[in-house]
Amino acid sequence: MGDQDLSNELTGQGYQLVGKHSAVKLCYWSKESLTEGRDCYKGRFYGIESHRCLQMSPAIDSCNLHCRFCWRNQGWENDAAMPEYDDPEGLLERSIDAQRRILSGFKGDPAIDLGRWEESQTPKHIAISLTGEPTLYPKMNRFLELCHERGITTFLVTNGTNPDALRALDPLPTQLYVSVTAPNREVFRRLTLPSDEHAWDRLVESLSIVRGLKTRRVVRHTLVRGWNIGWVDAYADLDLVARPDFIEPKGYVYMGKSRQRLGRDHVPAHDEIGAFAQRLAARTGYRILDESPESKVFLLGLSATDRFLPGQAPVSALLPMRASPA
Repeated sequence: MGDQDLSNELTGQGYQLVGKHSAVKLCYWSKESLTEGRDCYKGRFYGIESHRCLQMSPAIDSCNLHCRFCWRNQGWENDAAMPEYDDPEGLLERSIDAQRRILSGFKGDPAIDLGRWEESQTPKHIAISLTGEPTLYPKMNRFLELCHERGITTFLVTNGTNPDALRALDPLPTQLYVSVTAPNREVFRRLTLPSDEHAWDRLVESLSIVRGLKTRRVVRHTLVRGWNIGWVDAYADLDLVARPDFIEPKGYVYMGKSRQRLGRDHVPAHDEIGAFAQRLAARTGYRILDESPESKVFLLGLSATDRFLPGQAPVSALLPMRASPA
């Protein structure tokens, strides 16, 4: 962490800073899972247990996009390779310790199911997202390997502008999310404010790489009213380059730092996302499999096969998952 003011701000927002460049933050849905027994849409769509999901970033201060809709901090504009980085063994252990510290106060809450709290002390899923671009962490392969050795499934979320990192992934994450938040170069430039003029070209390159990866792949479209809703044919063309297992059209949520850049009128209704999803399904040949009105998200897929993670399957059964049809 190179900026003390930003570090203090992140800590004040509930982030647990881990090492030189990483952080853990309790997800809203992890809390809901513990206190109310409600899981996030990833539970509905993919079988994730939210109370056992650890949300972290190995690149909290490094991103080459400055998306207007991002509700995270954008305190630094450092998109260069990390000159110093933490070893993955220590990063995983410290991240789990940080999650346990965050959860420690819940144990005394009378509303908490103690058995559920005990389960939360051993994360079963790691969402590698939170803030920053995680593929900039140069030891991602070893980090994924360590997670899988412990039976922890991994959801890696990327903005897709680092195709070389996607080519180099070995092992692959249990599930790879690629954010495609614009239908064309111009909307991408205005909405994501890339620091590099070639970012759009690299995203398109990444989609062709994603097509051949033998793990479960998801393309997510974060949709902002007045900015990037529409252009269904253009989105469909991009989706058909990647041929992911699933597509998630998801509505922008007015929260966090995004409120400094966008207004409430930019928040689409669930029905707007549904209309977009229907048109996209018709154009791509995918079909709508599910939806979560609470999160304003729809799930599109070619089939419902492999939506859910194997319950108690050995880790060898978790990876690789099936590749989608060519």
